[in-house]
Amino acid sequence: MTSKKLSIVLAGGGTAGHISPLLAIAAALRVSAPEANLLAVGTPSGMETRLVPAAGVELATIDRVPFPRKPSVDLLRLPSRLAGAVSQAGKILDDADADVLVGVGGYVCTPMYLAARRRRIPIVIHEANTRPGLANRVGSLLTRHVAVAFETTKLRHARHVGMPMRTEISGLDRTAARAAAREALGLDAGKPTLIVTGGSSGAQSINRTVAAVVEDLAAAGIQTLHITGRGKAVLAPDGGTLAVPGYRQLEYVDGMELVYAAADVLLARSGAATVCEVAAVGVPAVFVPLPVGNGEQALNAAGLVDAGGALLVQDRDFTPGWVRSELIPLVTDHRRLAAMGASSHRLGIRNADQRMAGLVLEAVSA
Repeated sequence: MTSKKLSIVLAGGGTAGHISPLLAIAAALRVSAPEANLLAVGTPSGMETRLVPAAGVELATIDRVPFPRKPSVDLLRLPSRLAGAVSQAGKILDDADADVLVGVGGYVCTPMYLAARRRRIPIVIHEANTRPGLANRVGSLLTRHVAVAFETTKLRHARHVGMPMRTEISGLDRTAARAAAREALGLDAGKPTLIVTGGSSGAQSINRTVAAVVEDLAAAGIQTLHITGRGKAVLAPDGGTLAVPGYRQLEYVDGMELVYAAADVLLARSGAATVCEVAAVGVPAVFVPLPVGNGEQALNAAGLVDAGGALLVQDRDFTPGWVRSELIPLVTDHRRLAAMGASSHRLGIRNADQRMAGLVLEAVSA
């Protein structure tokens, strides 16, 4: 009689901030428990429908059930919609004969947590942000196996493990990879290099300010790679291509390890994954937190800024004048950048994926 294979279900989705750690955990589990069956669960409309199968992980989906923040008709419909999603979640867990559920947050997780609890299936949670989302706040009431990316995250039973990330990033040697990365990105191997990114969706306010100072950057001897986001190409005032020597524009880069290796300074939003990856690889950064939401992006960056590994400038203050007075001198100050990179690297956690795999197996054995 053959023994049953370990069955691990991973839930999360909607944004890259949820999907990236989920896939990093899945990859680590493939190493720690190579015989285990892995199944991811997301929603039919999230980025997971593309990214999860591309990573070689099977994907199941359940209905998306957002929680209305204000009284509305949707709030009245919530109990029946949630009950339907919990029923779908339960069927997925039963069909998978799940031994453990791993949740990373997002709309899909609340019904998955509730369905797992009913079946007494162990639940393991990873929270990526300093301010936990609603799904993981609910989930933390149902399990003792809770991990967080940031030490300051307030969540019941929280254990600080860091942010699971791809090994191509966590194992990056920036110095050794710099020349090849710059060549791959079409950059000069020897020039001071600023790389600007607003994430996969871009950041219009950052794009506008950078477009206004490309000539100042070039005059200072700085080459700039501007990753604008899909469909957000920055145009010259006449509507044509923004063509300035030393300035290169791309909508998207597949493989952020190239960016981290090539940059002397990274200018970016301070999403949780970006902050943790910046620390892991030790690249000096300037963060411009997203100006909307609950302020979590500024909180995400706070520890790295306090440690001296990054600067933070509010979106409203990120002006052409600020770039000229603060950013340009930074990019050309090799001694300061070396100190920032060292401070950043000391704060980085590079084995969070392995820690999470260990926590999952610990929950199963318990």
